[in-house]
Amino acid sequence: MTDKKETVIALLGQPNSGKSTLFNALTGLRQHVGNWPGKTVEKKEGNFTHNGVNYLVADLPGTYSLSANSDEEMITRDYIASGKADVVCILADSSQLERSLYMLADYAGITVPCFLVLNMNDVAEEQGKTVNATEIEKKLGIPVVKFSAPDTKVYGAFYQALERAVKGKTVLNPEALRKKYSEIDAYSRIEAIIPDNVIPGYSKVWLAAKAVEGDAPVIAKIKAALSGGSKDAFDSAVSSVDKGVVLTGERKFAWIDEILSGSVRSKKTSVSLGKFDRLITHRIWGKPVVILTIVLGLIASFIPALPLMGVGSIISMIPEPLNNALLNIGCPAFISALLCDVVIRCFSFIVQMLGFVFGVTLVFGLLEEIGVMARISYVFDNTMAKFGLQGKSVMPFLISFGCTMGGAAGTRVIDNWGQKVLTIALAWAVPCGAAWAVIPLLSTIFFGAWVPVIILVILIVMILHMWLTAKLFGRSLVKNEDRCGMIMELPPYHKPKWGALFRYVFGRTKETFFRSLKVVMLVAFVFWLLSYTNTGDITTSILYKVGHFIEPVTKLFGLGWQTFMAFIASSLGKEGSLGVLCTLFSGSGNISIGSLMSGTRAANMNELLVGNISKPEALALIFAMTFNMPCIVALAATYQETHSVKWTARIALYYTAVALILAGIAYYVGLLIW
Repeated sequence: MTDKKETVIALLGQPNSGKSTLFNALTGLRQHVGNWPGKTVEKKEGNFTHNGVNYLVADLPGTYSLSANSDEEMITRDYIASGKADVVCILADSSQLERSLYMLADYAGITVPCFLVLNMNDVAEEQGKTVNATEIEKKLGIPVVKFSAPDTKVYGAFYQALERAVKGKTVLNPEALRKKYSEIDAYSRIEAIIPDNVIPGYSKVWLAAKAVEGDAPVIAKIKAALSGGSKDAFDSAVSSVDKGVVLTGERKFAWIDEILSGSVRSKKTSVSLGKFDRLITHRIWGKPVVILTIVLGLIASFIPALPLMGVGSIISMIPEPLNNALLNIGCPAFISALLCDVVIRCFSFIVQMLGFVFGVTLVFGLLEEIGVMARISYVFDNTMAKFGLQGKSVMPFLISFGCTMGGAAGTRVIDNWGQKVLTIALAWAVPCGAAWAVIPLLSTIFFGAWVPVIILVILIVMILHMWLTAKLFGRSLVKNEDRCGMIMELPPYHKPKWGALFRYVFGRTKETFFRSLKVVMLVAFVFWLLSYTNTGDITTSILYKVGHFIEPVTKLFGLGWQTFMAFIASSLGKEGSLGVLCTLFSGSGNISIGSLMSGTRAANMNELLVGNISKPEALALIFAMTFNMPCIVALAATYQETHSVKWTARIALYYTAVALILAGIAYYVGLLIW
């Protein structure tokens, strides 16, 4: 065992190998997420204790190899070489070992202790495959364990393999692979030239193979350690190699075949959904089927969401009778209003919204679990690549038509941090369900039969908005080398592990609840405080005075101070803007959180609005509200997923500014028409 206070484990594996499931099962809620220093790549670390030993788990970025083709690959291999990890846990998919052991082959020659976890053993058994872990262990010289990450009953074998690897400092034996590399003409010459300990943690076998592959950082470090004739001989040997990646790749797969020979028996009973699989991956019909699948998933999300939404609705009935009761017993009106109008109503609103997030996370987590999400990513990958994104981004966009918070939560399946943030930034441009409830209503009040034209223009502006946002934010979030299609294996379909799925869903929902509660309470309290008056006369409120003061500026965007305040209120919730408009134009009553969250409005709303707002100003308000920040809960969800105050604030300010610019354009166009 190490002398450090804790033993460090690094989880290494290809995407869809089950790393995240293992990480979550080991660390539970004892984990923290950020970014690797100077990189837009997510960094996840967590802790657990077993047999009195404290472990720190580092979940390395999912990559297909240890080459220098991306930030993820460089971060992964630099972390391994740094010596921070006491042991590396390499995960492979038991259902397709021929492909998933490529990472193990690329690791061969690294001297950091490791052990191999043959994950998804349950899926392999469903396919009729039997894996002999003992035989594979003999060939590799490291602990090998059959495993199924969602099944907590089999973790005993994992812990045993971990302890054996740490105590025995077991290093992967690369000799058989070295012999295969030697079949490449230049390999032996390169290996003979390389000095010892050029890069700590990497043997000559690994370094020579990377030099054959043309790995620029490795070649540079080797050349820096050489001089004179040795450097010339090295340059000559490296330059003589043609298609080195192909040559080493062939040897790696040949080595994998030898490892698996006699170790895996298979019966032809693979699990497939047959016609559905052919349909969802079809060149023409794939996209419509994917969109239909996501829309049905979105609808299905309301089923598990209803209980929480119902609880939220019940809570929303408490403030009015409680407020009356408190006033009757002599409680100060300010305290009563603060408790009932801010705390309880905000709590009710968050619980209702959280129901939808719970449903979305459950339904789409299930699709991820059984293998459908990988097909969705595959079908839309080329389309999303034009925005600098990957196929997984299409799901958050479509979910955002229902709820932007759900769309932000849906980005959890995106493994690249920069692409995740860009996806959320673009999803904000998609009008949510609340916007589609309010905008057509306002359009009908002011423009009657012209509503379809306004809706069409909104959709066109939405697409242009997303394109512009991708151009502006994409430059700093997604590098050019990441703007390409994914290289991915479609995992086999398999039965979901309900226990693991629900643990994940409840954990994420709980985390979202507490983060959202803080943000929503704070912003709602500030807005309520600015609008509160003891008399109920809105003209004596701070909000009224501020509105009048800034009106010369808001008029530049076509908004009077009342419509500007409705625009601000729409950032808490789109429905709230209607309640604010009714209160401000009627001239009496406090702006309650209830009206902000639920859109409470006067019975004579149509007359109030038409009598006080011109058509150009109404058009400006419609565009300002549509493309404003979706809602305060979406803001909290954005911070929850990005773990960045800077980017959350940047996105919010950007959308506020763009919404006002669009409002101004709409206003002046409206003046030309009316």
